[in-house]
Amino acid sequence: MVYYLIALLVIIIDQWTKWLVVKSMEIGESITIIENVLYFTSHRNRGAAFGILQGQMWFFYFITTIVIVAIIYYIQKEAKKSRWFGICLGLLLGGAIGNFIDRIFRGEVVDFVDTYIFGYDFAIFNVADSALCIGVGLLFVKMIRDEYIAKRRAGHDNV
Repeated sequence: MVYYLIALLVIIIDQWTKWLVVKSMEIGESITIIENVLYFTSHRNRGAAFGILQGQMWFFYFITTIVIVAIIYYIQKEAKKSRWFGICLGLLLGGAIGNFIDRIFRGEVVDFVDTYIFGYDFAIFNVADSALCIGVGLLFVKMIRDEYIAKRRAGHDNV
């Protein structure tokens, strides 16, 4: 159940921050947070990550529905075995639903976190995108760790 609460927290923070951006900023308007590093820039995205597949909303509705159902399935079936896996899935669920809400009700995703790291201008993103990236990153670390533990156990069994 806690994994659904993680997802709900992500959705609430995501939608609240997007609402603030929509109500307080014009599209293209930028607020400096840390000069040459971090800005809040009001941006809209009708595509996927990094603006790919612009305007393919029916595709996103279909894929996102499948992803949400799969995540819920894995939370119900597998998260009981691993707290880390459940946390990853909670973050992924919240991120997927957060951007899905935008696509359904706005026809586009509201992005606003605009970063420049070492002079590189990253794609503008939002809280849902962050939750998705963190969830995938943690899942990747978990898989590497699980593989390492399995190899160590196998190595001890052979001794």
